[in-house]
Amino acid sequence: MSLTVLMNAGPWLSVPPPGYGGIENVVATLVPELRRLGVRVVLASVGSSTLPVDEKFSVFDDGQFAALQRPYNQVCGVSQAHLAGVVRQLHGRDDVDLVHDHVEAVGLATLAAMGPDAPPVLHTLHWDLAKHPELYGTLDGGARVRVNGVSAAQLARAPRALREHAVGHVHLATPLAVHADRAPRPVKGDHTVILGRINPGKGQDVGARLARRTGVPLVLAGPVGPYHRPADLAAAGDGARQNPDVRFFYDQVAPHVDGDLVRWVGTVAGRERDDLLAGARAALFPLRWEEPGGTAVVESLALGTPVVATARGCLPELVDHGRTGLLTDDEDELGELLLAARRLDPDECRREAAARFTPAVMAQRYVALYETVRAAARVPELRAA
Repeated sequence: MSLTVLMNAGPWLSVPPPGYGGIENVVATLVPELRRLGVRVVLASVGSSTLPVDEKFSVFDDGQFAALQRPYNQVCGVSQAHLAGVVRQLHGRDDVDLVHDHVEAVGLATLAAMGPDAPPVLHTLHWDLAKHPELYGTLDGGARVRVNGVSAAQLARAPRALREHAVGHVHLATPLAVHADRAPRPVKGDHTVILGRINPGKGQDVGARLARRTGVPLVLAGPVGPYHRPADLAAAGDGARQNPDVRFFYDQVAPHVDGDLVRWVGTVAGRERDDLLAGARAALFPLRWEEPGGTAVVESLALGTPVVATARGCLPELVDHGRTGLLTDDEDELGELLLAARRLDPDECRREAAARFTPAVMAQRYVALYETVRAAARVPELRAA
């Protein structure tokens, strides 16, 4: 395949990220498979990214994630500086066939504003589309800019103008799903896990209360704001409470964390994360928001861990109720489902992941979307001729 794609991962974290980093993990999962299919990849990221690509450029030497806790007027230039670097690259070269953008809001707005002489753009929507109504509700990317979701449920909630630019959805993938159906059956412990950034939408406070009510041990694995380890948060002192996720943790979650029944272990990655998930009786997702993509969901299934969750957002698309997990619309019922999760077969979870959530499946779907976007961008040229 003769295709050069500029993959815009953004300025916030390296690719792959050192721990937590949803979008950056998606890019790190997708790019190797694209290159195996013959796609040439130019990565727009930060200088510390180590993902093998054909070419890389950056504006910042390292990820700017820690800046996100600062006031908007101090941090608003970070994304714009990165996108300015992307635009300079596009103006200075003619070998980019398509831009695959992953930068929230400003990526879409900047690339759409470049006009008809810029390459076609596929902008992947990784977040809650109720945000940015003025942008999404009035989007006009012409024939050149298209978007895709990471679930059907996510796109269904999008404003009409955004849906009119959509070319479909692509479920997220994980390298853990490759040959997951051939892996040894995991040895299960008694604990459950909530994996992800600690904030109200993820519902860690609900999970902590469930642990208290059911007696099922719970491990909370993920950062609190920019703090990846309990020691880092403790060292930050009272000033850390300016971050809303830190306030949520201290006010709603920390009172239940006793180091025994409920533990917060901070960010986990690599083998530590895999062992924690694989050994859990269930992965718990007591969501208060419409989850758009569910990276931790597909990782849990790939490791043979059933999912217990509120049936919001993409969860009904990813989880087969009664086979690979248990879903409910009633938060109070989650405790009963948590106790019932032991009856589910871990092998069913791993077979589902191996069939649906491998990087190869995701990459093939994206290559098809690239061709759709490029064909749509050519339509005005054909009409003009």
